[in-house]
Amino acid sequence: MIQFLSGVTTAGCLGVGLFFLRLWSETRDRFFALFGFAFWVLALNALVLVLAAPASEHQHYFYIGRLLAFLLIIAAIVDKNRQRE
Repeated sequence: MIQFLSGVTTAGCLGVGLFFLRLWSETRDRFFALFGFAFWVLALNALVLVLAAPASEHQHYFYIGRLLAFLLIIAAIVDKNRQRE
């Protein structure tokens, strides 16, 4: 059941990433590109977790991808707010 839900999470993140990259191709706004890449990183992270099947959730190096994705989202928001000034 966990692998099924992780597969759904991976597919969902890939779909959302494609949605944001399509918006980027229409507007050429970096905000959408960074969000698209962030969701692809989340999809990759979910895929790695399924394939590696860690014995313990306390192995922190599996979550570096998630940290990178959230940093990309923060960078997109900061970049978008700095453009208005």
